[in-house]
Amino acid sequence: MIDADVRRLIDEALKVKERAYVPYSNFRVGAALLAEDGSVYTGCNVENASYGATCCAERVAIFSAVADGKRSFKAVAVVSDYKGFTFPCGICRQVMLEFDIPTVIVADSNGTYREYTLKDLLPNGFKKFDMQEGE
Repeated sequence: MIDADVRRLIDEALKVKERAYVPYSNFRVGAALLAEDGSVYTGCNVENASYGATCCAERVAIFSAVADGKRSFKAVAVVSDYKGFTFPCGICRQVMLEFDIPTVIVADSNGTYREYTLKDLLPNGFKKFDMQEGE
């Protein structure tokens, strides 16, 4: 990825992280998603007393983009308050696979980052074509 795009995503993820609703874990996460057309969608984690109703920052960003009609993406960046790198959970990785997001950027609170392919993070992900006979 172009460094300017990476930095833009990390900056946007850091900004939106501040809006996270985390009264239970106090663990704020921000995500920024780069659509194929260059637009950026952000998301923060939103917790709920019924923990299963909680939604991760990555999925909030993806679902916002989908609600806006986007279906093709280049990358997603994930940041948190943690001093190290915060990686997407398994559910988020599966949602990323659904939309074939090729690059996952994880950054620490200082902006140091690493890039991964989704295949690195979810090597045997479940795809809808896996269900079709003969393929």
